[in-house]
Order: sequence, then structure tokens, then C-alpha cells
Amino acid sequence: MLNQVKRDRTKMGQELRAVFVATLDELMTKNQKVIALEADLGSASGFANLTQRHSQQLINVGISEANMMGVASGLSLTGHIPFCHTFAPFATRRAFDQLFISGGYAQTTINIFGSDPGFAVGPNGGTHTSWEDVALMRMIPNSIVCDPADGIQLAWLIRELADKAGIHYIRANRKAVREVYETDARFELGKGNILKQGRHIALFASGQLVSETLDIAEELALKGVDVTVVDMFTIKPLDSNLVIELSKTHDLIISIENHSVTGGLGSAIADVIAEAGLNAKLLKIGVNERFGQVGSPDYLQDEFGLSKSKIQAKILDFIDKV
Repeated sequence: MLNQVKRDRTKMGQELRAVFVATLDELMTKNQKVIALEADLGSASGFANLTQRHSQQLINVGISEANMMGVASGLSLTGHIPFCHTFAPFATRRAFDQLFISGGYAQTTINIFGSDPGFAVGPNGGTHTSWEDVALMRMIPNSIVCDPADGIQLAWLIRELADKAGIHYIRANRKAVREVYETDARFELGKGNILKQGRHIALFASGQLVSETLDIAEELALKGVDVTVVDMFTIKPLDSNLVIELSKTHDLIISIENHSVTGGLGSAIADVIAEAGLNAKLLKIGVNERFGQVGSPDYLQDEFGLSKSKIQAKILDFIDKV
């Protein structure tokens, strides 16, 4: 699916937490069965802003993330539509057993917003850093795992998943990120968006690194490298057909993600290539065998090799080696 991107991507969009809250407000107004659950982060997430209008549809469980997933599962069994928020490692790593058993195994519906994944965690440090959340959530049978590029895509995802049963995980920054899409952009779960069509290299990116990937593609074009850019915002189910198609028509395949190179977008792409018996050359750009640390988001993005300059250097080095 070829999608329309903004001409000027230097503009920062609305804070993603504000997008999440505004979209939830809309859903809660239309349907009293929509319930928001928070783990004592109402100020950080903006969920506290829902209190006045939806006091009967908002539950703060306290610093008890695993219990929050259990409560959400119970709400689902009574016909409600729960949306849970906490920081990404606590929404996944800390609560994984409840998500797997009370959620996936019990076939209940839980919509999860895991905020500030990867380098977006900033000064909250290593204990709050999640390089593994996508890998964990992909392991739950029939789960849906998404990493939206901007607020336009995030709002669409919230509305789309509200009508679906199952375990749904959205990872996104709480703060503002650069806008990628026009307001009328169209999306489809499980389908990658081709944002730029090229011939030599296919770059598959997710989350807020999509904007950097588009910048990198423009700079590579000046060096004579023609690049296709794909926003693979749905990591599970993955658009396997698109991976296979581009692996056959491009010289190199590169994945770019704010996540570990183990178990994330790159691993999902590698599985497709291997199972299809293709001889595609793949480079996975992400974090390798590292724990998180304290720093500003910009510092951490560079420290973990995910800044635009360091990603581009890895791509050029890969091109030279092959």
C-alpha cells in the first residue's frame, strides 16, 4: 500500500499521550463499555484528564501492573473493552504471565498502550527501558503488535483495535514525535506502507524511526542509492507477502527498530525470508545485547546506535561489505 507522507516532516506533532487520551475520550463517550485502566501514572499519561468526563470508566489500580491485566481480563469477560496504560517494560515484562494466561490463554480482550519504549524512556533509566517488549508480545498466540510512526497512525490504531477481540499491544512515545502522515492517510492492519519506492535497498522501519528512515533515504539518494522505505507498523501479523516481494526485487533488506535485534521486527522479517527459501541479504539495525541506561532520549538514541547518522553509517558499511 503506497501511502501519502507529509512534505514537511520537520514539524513535531501533538504529544502521543494527548492523542491517546483524546481518542479514548471519543470512544468512551460513544460506548460506556470502554474502560481505561492506569497503574498510577495518570499525570504522566494524561489519563487523569479523563476523570471529570468519565469517572465511572476510569480505574487506577495503583503500582500493580500485573493486577491491572487481571482486572482488564475480568472486565473483558463481563463485556467491557479495556484499555491499559503503563510504561512498556511494566506493561509487558512485569505482567507477562497475566497477559499470557489471563489474556491470551483465556481468550479475553486487553488493549495495551506500552509507553516510552527503547530510547524514548530518557532519564527514567535502565529499569524502565524495554528493548524486549515486542519479542515478548509476539510470543502470545494470536496477539497483535503495533509500533505506530506518529499520532495520525496511533489514533487510527486505537479506533481499529477497539472493535477487535484479543490481546493488542501498541508501543509508542508519550511525547511528541515528528509527523509522517497526512491526516487522510489510510492504513490496514497486517499491511506495510510503502512510503518511498526505490530499486536497490528496501528499508523496513517501525515507530518513530520511520521519520529518520525517510531522511536517510533522501540522503542515500544523493549518493546514488535508490531506496524503498516501508513503514511496517504492524509487526504482528507481519506483511509477509511484501517482505517476500521486496526481497526478490531488491539487492539488500534492512530492518530499523527501536528494539533489540532479537525477537523484534528484524527477527520477524528474517523468519519470512528463511522460510520462503530466499537468498536475500539482511541487516538488522537495533540494539544488541545491551541494557538501558540514564540519559536524554536524544543521547540514548545516539548511544544505542539509532540516531540518523549512526544508522546511515551502518547502512553504508553494509553496502560496502556486500
